[in-house]
Amino acid sequence: MESGRGFGLVLKGVIVAVLFLPIVIGMSTRSELSEFESLIRFLRAVDPENVLKLGRDAIRRNPCLDKWKGLKCNSKGTTIVGIRLEKVNLRGVIDADSLCKLPNLRVLSLAENQIRGTVPNSMLACRELRYLNLSSNLLSGQIPRGLTSLKNLRKLDISENHFEGVIPNFDEEFKRINVFSTRASAFQSSTKDGQESPDQTNVTADSSTSGNSKSSWSQQWLIWIVLFLGLAIFLLIAYFLGMKAAKSSEEKATLKSLQDSPGKTPLTKTPEEAKPEKQSLSELVFFVEEEEKFKLEELLEATADLRSQSYCSTLYTVALKNNAIYAVKRLKKIQIPFMEFGQIMRQIGEVKHDNILPLVAYNSTPDEKLLIYKYQTKGSLLNLIEDYVEGKREFRLELRLSIAEGIAKGLKFIYHNIPNDQEIVPHGNLKLSNILLGEDDEALISEFGYSRFLDPKRKGLCATKGYTPPEKGLTEKGDVYSFGVILLELLTNKAVEKTGLDLPKWVNAMVREEWTGEVFDRELAKSGAQWAFPLLNIALKCVSYFPEKRPTVVEVLEKIDEVISEAKEHGTTRLSSSNECQQECCLLHSIIPETWDTPGSNY
Repeated sequence: MESGRGFGLVLKGVIVAVLFLPIVIGMSTRSELSEFESLIRFLRAVDPENVLKLGRDAIRRNPCLDKWKGLKCNSKGTTIVGIRLEKVNLRGVIDADSLCKLPNLRVLSLAENQIRGTVPNSMLACRELRYLNLSSNLLSGQIPRGLTSLKNLRKLDISENHFEGVIPNFDEEFKRINVFSTRASAFQSSTKDGQESPDQTNVTADSSTSGNSKSSWSQQWLIWIVLFLGLAIFLLIAYFLGMKAAKSSEEKATLKSLQDSPGKTPLTKTPEEAKPEKQSLSELVFFVEEEEKFKLEELLEATADLRSQSYCSTLYTVALKNNAIYAVKRLKKIQIPFMEFGQIMRQIGEVKHDNILPLVAYNSTPDEKLLIYKYQTKGSLLNLIEDYVEGKREFRLELRLSIAEGIAKGLKFIYHNIPNDQEIVPHGNLKLSNILLGEDDEALISEFGYSRFLDPKRKGLCATKGYTPPEKGLTEKGDVYSFGVILLELLTNKAVEKTGLDLPKWVNAMVREEWTGEVFDRELAKSGAQWAFPLLNIALKCVSYFPEKRPTVVEVLEKIDEVISEAKEHGTTRLSSSNECQQECCLLHSIIPETWDTPGSNY
C-alpha cells in the first residue's frame, strides 16, 4: 500500500516535470515579455494612484511600440534603455527587484515627485545603470553604500530627500566621479570630464544591446543545460520524498482532520501535534467562515501589487482568482518564538469589534510572517485628510466626531473587554495610515498587536515619528498619547505622518500664545468651533508628557460621547458667537495649564 502511494507520488512528479519543462522553455524564449512585465510591476509600485493611467491591458501591450510616455527603447523596440518620469506626482515606492530585471536600463530619472520609502539595496543589481536621478522626493533611511559598486554609473543625483545615517564617502570610492554635497542628505555627482546627460547616455544603448544579442544563443544553451540537470535532480528528489511522504500520509490525514474540527481535539497530543513548527510551516491559520478560506498557494500565485515598504514590513494588495482582494503584510525583523507568535495571533484573530479591522488569516515560518486582512477600498484616514486638504472631498465635523469615537471604542475594547484569562495586547503603532475607513466611513483600527513582535532595540526604526509617547512604552497610556496626536490631526488637518511635525508641541505653543482659535482648520473654524474646543481639551490631556496625567481610554470615550451628544442636541452646524468661542478658549486655558509646556513626542 505504502509503496504504491510512493510510486504514485513519483509518477505525479514526473508528469508535472514533463508538463512544466515546455513552459519553462517557452518562458526562456520570452525574455522580451518578461522584461515588459517587470516594467509594469515597477510602474505600479512607484505609481499606486495610476497617474500614468496604465490600463488593465497594459500587460499585453508593448511599451516600446506604443511609445509610452517617459520610456526610451533601443532602435529595434525590443528592450528598454531609459525611464524618465519627472514631475508627474508619483507617490509610491521603488520596486528595485522589478526595475533591475530590465537588463539594458541605462537611465533612470524620477526627480521631483513624492516617492517614499528607501533606496533598496537590491538597486545594486541594476548593473548597466549610467544615470540615476532620484532628487526632490520623500525618500528616507540610509543611502546604500553599495551604490559605489555600480561600475557603469556616471551621474548620480539624490539631493532634496530625507536620508539619515552615515553618508557614504563617494569622493573616495567613486574615483571616476566628482562628488559634492549640498547638505547632509543631499548629494549630486557628475563626471570629471563634464556633465553627462541622459540623452548622451542613451547614444550607446543600441550598440550595447546588439552586443548582448550576440551572447543570447550561448545564454539559451546554458539555460537548456541547467533545465535538464534540474529535471534529473528533481526526479531523484521526488522519488525519495514520495517514499517518505507515503509513510506519513495517514498521520498527516489524522492531523488535518483534527485541525478541521478543533472542538474534538483529544486532550493527549501526538508527537506531531507537539511540534507545530514542523506541521504548520506552510499552513494558513484562518479566522473566517469556511467558504472564505483559500490555500497558501493561491495567495502566492496571485497578482500582487507593492503598496509600501519600511524597515520592518512590506505591504501588498493581492487579488485572488475569485476577484477577492486582500491586504497582505509581510513582517520583517521579528524577534519572537514560533509558539508565542501563534498564541498571540490566535488571540488577535478572535477579536471581533466594529472598529477593529478583523484578521482574516496569518502564516508563520522561520523566515517570514504574513498577516492577511480584507482590503478596504476607501483607504485610510491619512488618504481622507490628504484629499480634504487638496479640495477633493469634504470632511465635516460629524464625520470627524464619528471617526474619533470609533477609534476610542476600539481602544476601549482592546484594554477593557478582553477576557480575564487573556493577556492584554496593546496596539503600539496608532497613526493615520493605520486607521482605515469601512464601507460606511467607520473607523477601523488596523495592525493591532503588530508592535508586540518588534525587536525592542530596533523598534524606533519601525515607529512613525510624532506618534510615539515620550516613555516609548507598549501600554494603554502610550496608545492614549498616540490617539491624542490623531485627535489633534482631526482638528488641525496637519498630517504628522506626512510632515514629521511635532504636533503636540506646535498646538501647545499656539495655546500658550493665546492663538488657540488659529489651531483649527477652515471647516471647523467656520462651523464647528464650539465643539472643537472641548475636543482640543481632550487631545491635549491625552498628549501630556507624563503618563499618569493622561486619561484612560474609558475617560476619553466618555468625554467624546459628551461632545457628540451636545452636538446632536444643538446641531453641529450652528455657528458660535464670538463670546461663546472666547468662553471656550478661556475654559481651555483654565483646565489644562499643565499641558502648556509639555514637549511633544521625542521620537
